[in-house]
Amino acid sequence: MTAPTVAITGMNAQPDNPGPGVSVARCLKESPEFSGRIIGLGYDALDPGLYLREYCDAAYMLPYPSAGDEAFIKSLKAIHEVEGIDVIIPCLDAELPGMVRLTPQFDEMGIRYLMPTPGQLQLRNKDRLPDLADHAGIQCPEIKSVSQVGFFYNCQEEGWSYPLVVKGLFYGASIVDSADEAADTFRKTAAQWGYPVLVQRLVEGEEYNLTAVCDGSGNMLGEVMMKKMAVTDKGKAWAGVSVFDQTLYDASAALIRAINWRGPLEVEVMRDNHGQYQLIEINPRFPAWIYLSVGVGRNLPLMLLQLILDQATGVLPEAQPGVLFIRHAVETIVSQAEFESVIMNGGQHLN
Repeated sequence: MTAPTVAITGMNAQPDNPGPGVSVARCLKESPEFSGRIIGLGYDALDPGLYLREYCDAAYMLPYPSAGDEAFIKSLKAIHEVEGIDVIIPCLDAELPGMVRLTPQFDEMGIRYLMPTPGQLQLRNKDRLPDLADHAGIQCPEIKSVSQVGFFYNCQEEGWSYPLVVKGLFYGASIVDSADEAADTFRKTAAQWGYPVLVQRLVEGEEYNLTAVCDGSGNMLGEVMMKKMAVTDKGKAWAGVSVFDQTLYDASAALIRAINWRGPLEVEVMRDNHGQYQLIEINPRFPAWIYLSVGVGRNLPLMLLQLILDQATGVLPEAQPGVLFIRHAVETIVSQAEFESVIMNGGQHLN
């Protein structure tokens, strides 16, 4: 397959909390080895990636994952009939459980992918991180599932203290400094992601991330590591620098062997004030900063595509350390007719 049509989700790009989809599309479109088409898939008509001609050839909206598997696959089939999708790359945590359940339908449509199994997806759930961290030989801050707001007013009785981190089951993390702030965050998180809501002890220090492609046999391919240098109010990387850290490499490799992960992945750790590494998250997709992989000489979205299409060469250049990324926000000019086309028709051709 020399010119595949690749569908990529996660076309949202909020400055303080961008989705990975636009960056994944950019990695492919800017590669001289890619001559295919990109179909951008979003969930909101204001997702900027739905209008970026430089990265997408066509763009469509999907129903939110909360609408259920039937609505999702019906919409995807309609898009597939028009565009002839060869490969799909999911980029959002919340959509992945549904997509994993729908892989038999993807097979029927001839759409190729590299995604984890349901069991693998459950093993990296946020509430199971302590067990995985123990297996990998690193530490992990205590995590507790909370279903009642009263916990935040009595947490000191259970040995918890502020500040602490409130997390959604699928996505989102907020540092809270008081019971009232925690209760408000708890309600908002539960309304968006459902129950339970997770509480994690805050770890202060420097954050390091690793992203890689995993083959489902315990192998980590093309890892790229970075240290966060600046973050948004939501803790998302605004600037970072590529590094190589043996401890992070070894811990990530052990985690991947433990769950035999298949597909893209991001491991987030904190190097605390005592120099100890603490596992914070395992995200089941590429991070929004994935374009750094191009900067260090390892285009991971391209590698993923080649692996899916059985075109992987197995030869990987060394990742170059000391390469920075600095994110910026730009305005995308969109005509009213284009916006209305997405609203009324659910999508549009861009090129």
